Amino acid sequence: MTYKSYSVVLGTRIACLFLSLLGLAFAIPNLDFETNLIISSITIAPLVLLVIILIRNLYKFSMRRYAAMNNFFESVKYRDFSQWFNETSGPEDIKILHRGFNTVNETIKKINKDKEAQYLYLQKILEIVDTGIVAYNTNTRDVLWINDKFKETLNIPTLKNIHFVAKRNPKMFTDVFETDHLKGNTISLDAEQGKIKVLISSSFFKIDADEFKLIVLQNIEHTLNQNQSEAWHKLLSVMTHEIMNSIAPISSLAETLQSKIKMTQADADINSMEMVDIYTGIESIRKRSEGLMKFAKTYRGLNKITTLNASDVFISELFENISNLLQPSLKKKKIELQFVLENPKLQINIDNALIEQVLINLILNAIEASKHVNNPTIKISAKQSIEGLTIIKIFDNGKGISNEIIDQVFIPFFSTKKNGSGIGLPFCQQIMFLHKGEIKIKSVENKGTTIQLLFSNKTKFEGNQ
Repeated sequence: MTYKSYSVVLGTRIACLFLSLLGLAFAIPNLDFETNLIISSITIAPLVLLVIILIRNLYKFSMRRYAAMNNFFESVKYRDFSQWFNETSGPEDIKILHRGFNTVNETIKKINKDKEAQYLYLQKILEIVDTGIVAYNTNTRDVLWINDKFKETLNIPTLKNIHFVAKRNPKMFTDVFETDHLKGNTISLDAEQGKIKVLISSSFFKIDADEFKLIVLQNIEHTLNQNQSEAWHKLLSVMTHEIMNSIAPISSLAETLQSKIKMTQADADINSMEMVDIYTGIESIRKRSEGLMKFAKTYRGLNKITTLNASDVFISELFENISNLLQPSLKKKKIELQFVLENPKLQINIDNALIEQVLINLILNAIEASKHVNNPTIKISAKQSIEGLTIIKIFDNGKGISNEIIDQVFIPFFSTKKNGSGIGLPFCQQIMFLHKGEIKIKSVENKGTTIQLLFSNKTKFEGNQ
């Protein structure tokens, strides 16, 4: 409606100007300026004046609307959305135009207000999280944003440009800012309070033509100490239990033998003691002592392996070796062992002997869990995930593990078996840690257990460099 009104008014003005010019053009050749100059001038003067008035009016009409739009665009250019355009006076189309400008300004102000609120909200969140965050320009090295936790972790009062860290602590600068941690790493930093361990990761992003680097780090020193303390408590609890179980009967038996020997020495006729009794008692002490020695050797074996002899291995060959080793005994026990490999050419960089031992341990556990079920089946599979991880799964349809104890299966010497050492799964976990991989367990009681070994194909180990 506004556009039509504006078009009608503009068209009317142009039409009037056109008719006036047409009349002027018709009058000039038909008037005799040579003989009747005064009359001709008086006749044509109103037409000339009308044309001038119409041109001026058309100019003012156009310029007024141009000025209104120019003012609006200038306010947008300089981000001044506080300007208010008059909506109550002037031509109707100008008032409607001003209302439109004011609506746009109000909308932009609301959007800016919402963005500012979101920014403040995000800023507050990033300030209170227990993680240090910094973003800086990779060319100028100027800091775009930094939170207090980052400054606290690196013990720096303020940071406008990362060259400040280079001058203050070159090694920290290299470890934190110059080294890329795209996959995330754990590093040690030399701070004023001593060495601290931090978990650090980094990524890059662009804003227009400028490239920025985002660094996220978290001080994990306290967490590691706490976890280490909890691990020691668990380990000491198990070790104390095992040692006391061995020492208590030894002490009791030794005390009994000592008492009988004293009684025999006092009166051999009344309190006779057969040599076989002494031999049996000493033999029991010897066996229990050997058990205690075996326990100590087993514990020492947990920390024996520290390096890897890694190489590229075809998983098909790994599966074949294990199959040749275990299939004969499994056939006798009527347990089905299946191997599933999606890609026969799939390779993995591992210490072949150690991973074979891990798989054998896990399969033996699966055999133990499946021996009392109908149609016992153990399935070993391997595939590569979308993320590039190589995953080896060991599944059995055995009795499963209850929720009450599944969190304890990786504690050294914890075992649900009658004669179990409790060292198998902790051994497997340590081997996976050395491979910078993970071992995950999922079990449903009376339905079965699935164990996953996760390897990163991009990981390189010291043993094969």
